[in-house]
Amino acid sequence: MSDPDVLARYRDFLKDSVRLTVDFSQTAQSRGVPPPPIEKPFAPGARRVPLPRPGQWKGITRIDLLDAIERRRSRRRYSPTPLELDELAFLLWTTQGVQKRLDRGTALRTVPSAGCRHAFETYLVALNVRGLEAAIYRYLPLEHELLFERTEAALATHAVAAAHAQGFVGSAAVTFVWTVIPYRMEWRYDIAAHRVILMDAGHVCQNLYLACEAIGAGCCAIGAFHQEAMDSLLGVDGQDEFACYLASVGKV
Repeated sequence: MSDPDVLARYRDFLKDSVRLTVDFSQTAQSRGVPPPPIEKPFAPGARRVPLPRPGQWKGITRIDLLDAIERRRSRRRYSPTPLELDELAFLLWTTQGVQKRLDRGTALRTVPSAGCRHAFETYLVALNVRGLEAAIYRYLPLEHELLFERTEAALATHAVAAAHAQGFVGSAAVTFVWTVIPYRMEWRYDIAAHRVILMDAGHVCQNLYLACEAIGAGCCAIGAFHQEAMDSLLGVDGQDEFACYLASVGKV
């Protein structure tokens, strides 16, 4: 058991007392620094995959919200049935879709975020999506497209290893990996940003759970993973951007 004083210090992270220590007149936002972009930039000629847009999805049925909540479970056993691209597009939109862009650094999305800062990027370890090469992709919410990031031999094996040998990651159709770009939130809240970033992660993942119920898929949130291995798998620097939360998805 850890030292009680150490535990007490770590518990303070759960408290909003940190907000009282911030001089909000000196945040980057208050000093007139332009906001960071809504979406991580990408090369103009990069390989992209268009996604079916809301209203164009095929095979997505409406589901009663109460039914979805009652049926929600963490599911780790998946069938070999592939996820359809329309279904993946639906899941991406429900978790990070842009409903309205307000300005360069602000957009209204399908999930709430502290100060509308939306500090996450969505990466996919796609292993079994019909018509989609097994690879790592990043969701581009402004374009509603997938950006091809990279692939490698034995991708499923590497993903399982980075998830601390949780084997169901290798049998999932796709694993969502949300990275965080902390400065998007720090720009407004300084050191008080980090507590609310983790709250926002919960909003995103719960939408994924409920959306999965509409397509006959299961979802399992994953908080335990090898930080450096996962960051390396995604190709992020581990400092200004790093993996924060995972969730596997597959047909059940």
